[in-house]
Amino acid sequence: MSGFADQLLFILLLVSVSLSPPVRCLGDGANGKERTLAMIKPDGVSGNYTEEIKRIIVESSFSIVREMLTQLDNEKASAFYDEHSSRSFFPDLVTYMTSGPVLVMVLEKRDAVSDWRGLIGPTDAQKAKISHPHSIRALCGKDSQSNCVHGSDSTSSAEREIKFFFDDVLSGDIASQHDEL
Repeated sequence: MSGFADQLLFILLLVSVSLSPPVRCLGDGANGKERTLAMIKPDGVSGNYTEEIKRIIVESSFSIVREMLTQLDNEKASAFYDEHSSRSFFPDLVTYMTSGPVLVMVLEKRDAVSDWRGLIGPTDAQKAKISHPHSIRALCGKDSQSNCVHGSDSTSSAEREIKFFFDDVLSGDIASQHDEL
């Protein structure tokens, strides 16, 4: 795609996201559903895996409640991965995460966090190709850094990560507020 077409697509996605209703946060109410953050990383977006990954998500009974295509800058990527800031791979991680746009999504279903983590497979895509050959990382990942997707590792991480990208997320029990979405 040309630079102009990429920019136009990015603007159209931003407009569609800005027209979306606010997202309610994690909860485990009467409907038993929870939410998690899913991210298609730069290698997944540039490798044209976005539609295939979204198809897998929907076929796995997740609802995509909200999505946004965004370009992380150094500050935002560093803040998102702050827990890894003392690790030797951190500078490379920030460089990788700022190398192209990412698609962030709020997914919802019963056991969303654990089901999404299971669907994406092990962090190291090379290991995923052997141990979890039908996982998303086996499909499109290359190694432990260029592994195509991110998934929250706990409900508390999911809540923090959803709020990081979607500042209009409101706390509360989604069972009692779900109809307001």
